[in-house]
Parts: sequence; structure tokens; C-alpha cells
Amino acid sequence: MLKKIYQGFRNFFMVYCHEFRLVFHDQGIILFFLFLPLAYPVIYSLIYNPELVKEVDMVVIDSDRTPLSRKLTRMIDACDEAHVIGYASDLPEARRALNEHKAYAILQIPEGFARKVGRGEIGNAVLYSDMSLLIRYRGFLMATTNVMMEIGSELMAQDINQEIPLATTIVTGDLLPIHDISLGNIRSGFDSFIMPGVLILILQQVIILAIGMAGGAKRENPKLVGYNPVNIAPSVLTTMFAQALCYLTVLGVPIIFLVHYVPLIFHFPMAGSFWEEIAYLLPMVLASCGLGYTYQAFVQEREEVFISWVFTSILFLFLSGLIWPRYAMPPVWKALSAICPSTWGVEGFIKMNANGTTLSQLHDEYITLWILAAVWWTIGWAVRKWVVRPQIFGRRDKNAVKAKA
Repeated sequence: MLKKIYQGFRNFFMVYCHEFRLVFHDQGIILFFLFLPLAYPVIYSLIYNPELVKEVDMVVIDSDRTPLSRKLTRMIDACDEAHVIGYASDLPEARRALNEHKAYAILQIPEGFARKVGRGEIGNAVLYSDMSLLIRYRGFLMATTNVMMEIGSELMAQDINQEIPLATTIVTGDLLPIHDISLGNIRSGFDSFIMPGVLILILQQVIILAIGMAGGAKRENPKLVGYNPVNIAPSVLTTMFAQALCYLTVLGVPIIFLVHYVPLIFHFPMAGSFWEEIAYLLPMVLASCGLGYTYQAFVQEREEVFISWVFTSILFLFLSGLIWPRYAMPPVWKALSAICPSTWGVEGFIKMNANGTTLSQLHDEYITLWILAAVWWTIGWAVRKWVVRPQIFGRRDKNAVKAKA
């Protein structure tokens, strides 16, 4: 019994060391394990940094030229999002300012705007915005909407004051004050909204792509860096555990960088406990490893991972619920998203990182991730035992016959 235990640990350690040799002798695997998780989050975060834009230039076409139209212009200019650089006589002149990038929006106040408002009718002001950067459009839209609502509340208060004596003692300021407090995203920035979830998606893709490429490398050359033909251990499960431990060892620093330092550098929400987040992501990482082992059945060469898996990044983004809420998905897509480790990883990580949810409050998601890990490891074990190993042994035997010939 002691000899068997010793041999089991010896096989485990040898597979662990051989996998390390494979990882650090393959530039593609190093690229996935180290460069992607360290570079991609920074690149993606910089695209939307700063998250909010302020004092973006705009021009006004005031065809009404009334005190109300001038008040509207002053109030929009006073907003943080917009800065009125001047007036244009007509729309072609204003469009020239947009084409020359002197301004990024046009506010057109038509003639008769104040007259319609005074009669209790709807006064329409038109906003034209440059759509080259959606953050600018969002800022202009928020500024004009807030100003219109404030002017509307003031006009309503004036009407009430005319109908009811001493109404100003009752109605002061905004009739329906709106206090917008974005829990978990105080700045209401797009980067803080989407990047915490994207970090988890990057982690899953890194694991699956690296394991898939490792499987392709072993098929291309079964004796690569000492592998003969898959590993030295006869047990498939021992091989899988040893390789997974190797991948976790290599990914230790990148995971800490993704979970802690990227939010710290770019000032994303960090309300959760770091160690609880690591504990929550552990089953997601293991489930991703099992999915990677399953994926090896479809990878015959290293380069195939770029064709057969990379394009699925957008699909996983939609299935995660970040852009398309899971409750609004059709049953088929909802079921497909439920078997993806990243779906539950994204959901739980955002709750912990943005809203301070504890691990005990994520009981259902945490249990689901462990179930997914068990299911994908079972499938991966079957794939490795009855698909991957026979194929590699068969390829090795064919190569040996060719060498003898």
C-alpha cells in the first residue's frame, strides 16, 4: 500500500514537472497564460478611461431668440457634460463645426419654442450628436434631459401658482425630485459597469485556450519535452489533477492581478473581500479546466484554437448576462448560459466586487459552480480516456512504423 501511495505521488509530481516544461517551452501557451491576462484587461480598460467626459463642446442654433431659449442654453452650458462654445446661424454652419471637430453636438431651438411652451403645448428642441464616441452622446443626452425636466418642473410650479393663491409656499423647487444613486457604480461609468465581468470572461478564455493549445501541441509531437505519449502517469485522473495544479500555479499571479490590481488601478468598485472572491472563483477556474480538457478532443493542432474558440468570446459575453439579461433570454439560450462557468463567475464576482456581497450570500451560485466543475471534469475525464489518449497513442504508433520503414 505504501509503495502504491509513493508511486502515485511520484507520478503526480512527474506529470506536474512535465507540464511545466511544456508550458514554458511553448510560446503560444505562455502568451495565453501570462500575456493575455496581464495585457488584455489594461487595454480594454484604457479604451473607456476616463469613463465620463466633461465639458464637451457643442453649438446652439437659437432660432427663437427668447428669454426661455437663452435660459435653456445657459442651463445646458452649466452642466458638467456640455460646454456651449457659441451660436450658429443655421444648420449647415453648425454641421461645419462638427465636421471640423470644433464641436461634437448641435442643439437646435426652433422658432416659436417659447410661444408653444407658454400656451401649454409641447416645445421641441432637437439635439444632434456626433456618434464617434458613445460616452459623449450619453453625456449630451443626460444634460439636455435633466435641463428639460428642471425647466418643466419650474413651469408647472408657475402654473400652479397662478391657479392657487400662495402656492409658492407649498411648491418650491422640483415637484418630483430625482436622486439617481447607482449602487455599485457610483460614477455611472461604462468601464466600471462592464469591465469587472469582462475580467472573469478573460480568465475563462485564457484557461480554455491554453489547455486547448497544450492538447494540440501533444498531438503534433507526443514526445514534446518528455511527454510519452500524454504523460508518464497511467492514471488519467492523476494526469488531470497534476496538470490543473500546474495551471493554477502559473495563473496565480495573473489571477491576483485580474481580481485585485486591475480594479485598483482603474478605480473600479472594490467592495468585496479579496480572499472571498478568490474562494468563489476557485470552482470557476476548475470548471474552466474541465471545459478545456473537453475542448482538447476537437484540437488536432495548436493553431486550431484561434479558429475554433477565439470567435466565441462575443458569444460568452452575451451569455454571461452582462449585455443580455438572463431573465430575458429564451429557454434555449438560458440553458446554454447556465452550463458556462463564466456566467456564474461573472454574476457572483460583480455582486461581491460592486455591492459587497459575502460568500455566504452567494450560496446558490457557489454550489452551482462546484456542480459545473464536477460535470465538466467528468466529461473531460471521459474525453481524455477514450478520445485524446487513443488518438495520441495511435499517432505515436504510426510515426514509429514510418520511422522503421
